[in-house]
Amino acid sequence: MDASASADPGHELLSFINASPTPFHAVSLLKQKLDKAGFNCLQEKEPWSRTCKAGGKYYLTRNASTILAFAIGRKWKPGNPVAMIGAHTDSPTLRVKPISKKQGDGFIQVGVETYGGGLWHTWFDRDLSMAGRAMVKDRNGRFVQKLVRVQRPILRIPTLAIHLDRQETFAFNNETQLFPIAGLIAAELNRHGEGDDTAKAETPSEGGSSTRFSPLKAPDERHHPHIVEMIANEVKVAPSEIVDFEMVLYDTQKSCVGGLNEELLFSPRLDNLEMSFCSTVGLMNSVNSSSSLDDEESIRLISLFDHEEIGSKTAQGADSNFLSAIIRRLSVLPGFGGNAEPDPDAYEQSLSKSFLISADMAHSVNPNYAAKYETDHKPEMNKGTVIKINANARYATNSPGIVLVEETARRARVPLQLFVVRNDSSCGSTIGPMLSAALGTRTLDLGNAQLSMHSIRETGGIYDVDYAIKLFESFFVHYNELGRSFTID
Repeated sequence: MDASASADPGHELLSFINASPTPFHAVSLLKQKLDKAGFNCLQEKEPWSRTCKAGGKYYLTRNASTILAFAIGRKWKPGNPVAMIGAHTDSPTLRVKPISKKQGDGFIQVGVETYGGGLWHTWFDRDLSMAGRAMVKDRNGRFVQKLVRVQRPILRIPTLAIHLDRQETFAFNNETQLFPIAGLIAAELNRHGEGDDTAKAETPSEGGSSTRFSPLKAPDERHHPHIVEMIANEVKVAPSEIVDFEMVLYDTQKSCVGGLNEELLFSPRLDNLEMSFCSTVGLMNSVNSSSSLDDEESIRLISLFDHEEIGSKTAQGADSNFLSAIIRRLSVLPGFGGNAEPDPDAYEQSLSKSFLISADMAHSVNPNYAAKYETDHKPEMNKGTVIKINANARYATNSPGIVLVEETARRARVPLQLFVVRNDSSCGSTIGPMLSAALGTRTLDLGNAQLSMHSIRETGGIYDVDYAIKLFESFFVHYNELGRSFTID
């Protein structure tokens, strides 16, 4: 670890993660940070020709779970490069089913489905709660989104006592044994002052049902009424105003600093809120001066996608048209560079000159499983961001990209590491290969090292946060210069 590395950004990251149990919350907080940094909000559905100006800073969202932000150099013109960092806002979790009301043997239970490839055994015996978004019908008949975050523990997935099943390997069925308990039926009946009649626990809350025709059952018929009431209380509306919701479970134990020397991060969702946070701060730091963009010929851009953990094939995923559509719109804006109309092939010119960093967390060596790592490629935490390489293109990294990022790191004076998997090991992937194929843009995959990826509690290095922010800031500041020094066609 370099003595110049600071722990402060690591503490800021933990505060961000603690307040971001879902992509909706993460994007909402990033919007607030960008607003304070002088970025202006755009809407996809509106024209930009009179809005986007040289030297301007902007952001927009899609589905409230994907966010893209960019700053336009004062000397930028259509056909010039775009320096890009891509990351993702989602993490493996358990999502509440559309009809979640379950009960068994005296317990109230909640039906959930697995989202992504989580280490689901780590979700047992944790103090869980719910967060997400609710769609609310207001008094004017409009449907609006409200963020929900229940902060107290309400759910738990119980393990079976060892005395009842002495398994050498902890095994369970995701459909029948991963449902959390939310309380006791008797306690719920007592809450309403009712007798011990199980059927009464199924009665919808007052105001939840309606005599008018409804294509679907009301939320308090599909879900336990108490849960609907709890969500309504969080967003300060009546239960009858809740039309639908998307809720996921999260661990109420807060992120914290750990290690004998406070050098570690113990946290959920490091993959990939850490890279989302670092890329956003790196972009903001690169434009924090009023003259930052005066001599800039490029656009500096971050795109933080939802749904990477489930393949990215959604409107808000990296395999959508979101990023390409934004670059295309910027490429046809008139008036930049003194030209009334841009070249018809300005979009293709920009892509060929641009560079994308795919920022997704990497694997630190695990001392208890050191044999699982390639002998000469064992990244360590707090030793710098990790460049990820794979001969079968599971990562998009190649030699020109490595040289460019190394030069970027040299200017920032931050260390880097290299990683490949063993030949007898499987290899994950990122948004890097799909975006490089879709855009035809040079791309490199990297990320900070962490342990226990996809666990409900992961471990990272506190100083790597500072390293990544400095690396990303340097990339934005120096890409205009460095990009011209490569002549590879």
